[in-house]
Amino acid sequence: MNIGRQLSRFVEQEDINFLLTNRIPRYALTRFMGWFSKIERPLVRDVSIGVWRLFADLDLSDAKQQEFRSLHDCFVRELRDGARPIDMRPEILASPCDAIVGACGRIKGSEVLQIKGSPYDIGELLHDPELVEAHRDGCYATLRLTSSMYHRFHAPHDCRIDRVTYISGDVWNVNPIALRRVKKLFCKNERAVIRGKLAATGHPITLAPVAAVLVASMRFDFLDMTLGVAHDGPDVFECDASLAKGQQMGWFEHGSTIIAFAPKGFSLCSGVETGARIRVGEPLMRLSD
Repeated sequence: MNIGRQLSRFVEQEDINFLLTNRIPRYALTRFMGWFSKIERPLVRDVSIGVWRLFADLDLSDAKQQEFRSLHDCFVRELRDGARPIDMRPEILASPCDAIVGACGRIKGSEVLQIKGSPYDIGELLHDPELVEAHRDGCYATLRLTSSMYHRFHAPHDCRIDRVTYISGDVWNVNPIALRRVKKLFCKNERAVIRGKLAATGHPITLAPVAAVLVASMRFDFLDMTLGVAHDGPDVFECDASLAKGQQMGWFEHGSTIIAFAPKGFSLCSGVETGARIRVGEPLMRLSD
């Protein structure tokens, strides 16, 4: 067993992992990481990516470029053309990101699960009573991006985005260990609420990207801005953005989580269940006949 695997097994122990990733000065380290990852010096870049590889299964084979200016440049890498085929069937909402599926399924009134046995109300997450009613008894899926995954996210369907609400908060880790220990964690962390409607049918869809320790920044193409821990919120950004299915919406500065919501009438596609892996463009939810 190599040293990387030994270290990974050590830090994956629940008590140690929670201590190392949460019982730390989370804001200070997150701001430091934001600065450090953008240093464009070959030695810093190479050592950083080398350490990253020790703890993660980093696969760059589908990246558009193979040379990076910095650690951050590698984090937010683009994919080569055709690396993520998009399911274009009109009844399908495609996955907006590469992810491991967390809690998912039917919204019970306005209640969903953070993890088994740990419910929260979507009103506390979204801060928008209209969206709560729009998604009452609908469908949801929690999509967790690990650090080594592709970090950009894309439109799940042809849609129009009319509002983004940015909500300031904490930067807890969002891995399963923290989700078991911190109640309503998603409702406490920095997050955005992307409000949209399907272009063809008018069905409401909502994406809630949630930030985490070392990654409390996200970029939105249609706002032409990056929002993060230095931003005071909540803030509401009105917009009028038409996006095609599979079109890039933005990216995280690192891995984190996106929670997708659809209204009543949608259901999870076959194979979408807790623990499953999904990639951009693959079927996530389906509109019933």
